[in-house]
Amino acid sequence: MTIRVVLADDQPLVRSGLRVIMADHPDLEVVGEAATGTEAIQLVGEVSPDVVVMDIRMPGMDGIEATRRIMAGPATARVLMLTTFDEDDYVYGALRAGASGFVVKDMALDDILAAVRVVAAGDALIAPGVTRRLIADFVQRPGAVPERSPRPVDGITEREREVLTLIGRGRSNTEIAEDLFITVATAKSHVSRLLTKLGARDRVQLVITAYEMGLVTPPR
Repeated sequence: MTIRVVLADDQPLVRSGLRVIMADHPDLEVVGEAATGTEAIQLVGEVSPDVVVMDIRMPGMDGIEATRRIMAGPATARVLMLTTFDEDDYVYGALRAGASGFVVKDMALDDILAAVRVVAAGDALIAPGVTRRLIADFVQRPGAVPERSPRPVDGITEREREVLTLIGRGRSNTEIAEDLFITVATAKSHVSRLLTKLGARDRVQLVITAYEMGLVTPPR
């Protein structure tokens, strides 16, 4: 299956570089480019991409507001945010807006392409090295997680509860499989069932849900 991609970045050089590298991969097709958040929203409505590679900071409407509007609309596109290590405040906003992944601009191009595929497949991805710190910091910020007593986990099995707890700790499917002595395929199945049962869009939402439910406590 070909993954249809929209590139949204105010720097033509960034868009050009990504377009050129994606042209060498038959499973990726760039179906549009945008220089602003407003243009990105319009393109999503016109070309129905699978993934929008979205710069966080753009003139006019930024990538966070554009992501929020895309997620609130009828489109099924997922958003992969382009960020830098010094933009944590923007990343927190993007989490709330519904982004499915975050990659750092100075990552290897092959890693960025791999991230596009991960997000298109319905998983969520945050650049290696920032996942646990980012999530831990995010949930401790005012308003990040609703202020209420932990609610019980209804409708999931004890094993799924264990898997959700590990997801909340930032564990990958492979790490979950190792921790619970199950196969990676079984771990993926548990994650898929959790997404369905909890009405979560992707893994990022499962992480936040784990904190909301009191399964994981933010580090002090």
